[in-house]
Amino acid sequence: MPEAGKRLWRLLGAVAALTLLAAPTSAVAQQRRPVTPVTVPALADWTPEQGSYAFGAGTRLVAADAAGRKVADTLAGDLRAAGHGVVPVTTGASRPGDIVIDVRPSAAPTLGAEGYRLTSGRRLSITGATGTGAFYGTRTLLQLLAQGDRIPAGHTTDVPRYRERGVGVCACYIHVSLPWLENLVREMAYHKLNQLLLELKVKSDAHPEANTWGYYTKDEIRQLVALGDRYHVEIIPEINSPGHMDPWIENRPDLQLTDSDGTRQPARLDVTQQAAFDYYTSLMDEYAQVFTAKSWHMGADEYMLGSDYAKYPQMLAFAREKYGPGATPQDAYVDFINRVQAYAAGKGRQLRIWNDGLTGANTVPVAAGTTVEHWLDVAVKPSRLIAQGYAVMNASYSLYLVRGGFHSNTEALYDQSWDPRSFEGEKLASADGITGAKISLWPDNGSGETENEVTTELRPALSHIAQATWGDPHPDATYAEFTARGTAVGPAPGLRDLTKVPVPDGTYTFRADGVSFRADVLRTPDGYATLRGTDGCLEIRGGKLTLNAPLQPGVQATWQPCDSQNTVQRWELEPAADGYHLVDAITRMALTVTDDGRVVQYPPDQRTPALWHLT
Repeated sequence: MPEAGKRLWRLLGAVAALTLLAAPTSAVAQQRRPVTPVTVPALADWTPEQGSYAFGAGTRLVAADAAGRKVADTLAGDLRAAGHGVVPVTTGASRPGDIVIDVRPSAAPTLGAEGYRLTSGRRLSITGATGTGAFYGTRTLLQLLAQGDRIPAGHTTDVPRYRERGVGVCACYIHVSLPWLENLVREMAYHKLNQLLLELKVKSDAHPEANTWGYYTKDEIRQLVALGDRYHVEIIPEINSPGHMDPWIENRPDLQLTDSDGTRQPARLDVTQQAAFDYYTSLMDEYAQVFTAKSWHMGADEYMLGSDYAKYPQMLAFAREKYGPGATPQDAYVDFINRVQAYAAGKGRQLRIWNDGLTGANTVPVAAGTTVEHWLDVAVKPSRLIAQGYAVMNASYSLYLVRGGFHSNTEALYDQSWDPRSFEGEKLASADGITGAKISLWPDNGSGETENEVTTELRPALSHIAQATWGDPHPDATYAEFTARGTAVGPAPGLRDLTKVPVPDGTYTFRADGVSFRADVLRTPDGYATLRGTDGCLEIRGGKLTLNAPLQPGVQATWQPCDSQNTVQRWELEPAADGYHLVDAITRMALTVTDDGRVVQYPPDQRTPALWHLT
């Protein structure tokens, strides 16, 4: 983040902190009210003491062992990224002004796997029973230092209420840029969120016919997973099945479910075929090459969306052949889930599914050990799932953010003191059996919003889900006071500024590979640029639309009437060598020049992006 931006965040943070910590007008009340440092999630049990801790030029990070050193090394990098300079990491005795990182397994009965104890005084110490717990203590420290170099003396023991605190992103059709996902991982960790579900396509070596855009290369996923491991965010992959399989089987009609009229369904996998199961598990094996998570999400939602089992008599025939005359068509669907569950378990992974397919019409139960993520109110309620022994996560529709569609009303949820016991259709009295909750980002209208616009919408929801899953869901009297916390702590260290246009507004000549054009570069409010020429604005238009986005490689960039609301007219000028790549904000493909002089879009791993020189 530019230095000016950091100064602005600190100024806003100081104002917000003063607002949150403003004492009552009564001097007596002021003396009685403890001053709790401002964090997100909020500290629940801060005990103030006399004095303060001062971070300064002589501060060191002191770690006693390898586990503490690993946490300290990450903290040192984040301190540097946050503008606090180079802080050495050392071992041995501490001295005043030092930050001590202690990983102490004997503290597990009090702190659990993710809690920590922070003590501020002449020194500042962070203790966790695990490296993860100590890491979360360092996130609190970074938030406090974002508000100034002096931290009030005192201590806290901070332990999460729920073990799963997450975000889900469907990068399943619309490619989401890797820098955006990396920023998300850093922001999640900064707010003590620990689980990122990614429904996406990894470019397949085994099945090249499935490699329609927006896939990710295996090296890109390895890079992202390594960042997640470093920041204690488990990245769980999902290939949705047996519904929503069109990104994988649109070129495999032999695997598509066929209705009674003989029409193939490109979004539905035919679970009655052994070949379909073998295909799916081969994809799981490829994902295992790059994902390290101990969970596998198979989706299992909306298999019969817009249809019903009656149109597919082979489902009933399969179920009855395997389970007897009392079986139902839905048993064939559950059978597929259970076969995938057994395969995943054999690879050391726990299965996760969405809940909406479990309508009670099945006679075959879902295999034990499967986590059910509840998003939709159906006949089988969360309480029943928990009573049946399933772990249940709250992935409520009320927590959704849909591009160009429904956006979670975070203020209303906060005012209602929403917490993970509040499911769609049922509010539970106990948290027993609930693993936690997550917000979900879906691209139903792929061109409805740009990534940078999604970032703006996501910030309050991210703070809220962090608060609701870690601690008290309503720590402040008003939503305005709660959002002031987010302003006070600012952004996570190390974020890339994805809103920066690297050239000033003006008129330029663009030249690359024998092609040139002249256009005005005009910055958009969300941090991209429109390119306005004499015949309109540069736009990707044509070819096959996927979720209202022109995602077909090879589509030509043309000049169209300028429309400030048209997101495919927004471009990222990506610095490269001594020029720039032009990347469409929605399709995430770069412009290249063909042999016959046409300017077209392609994924960067298929054709080398054109290097545009601006004069």
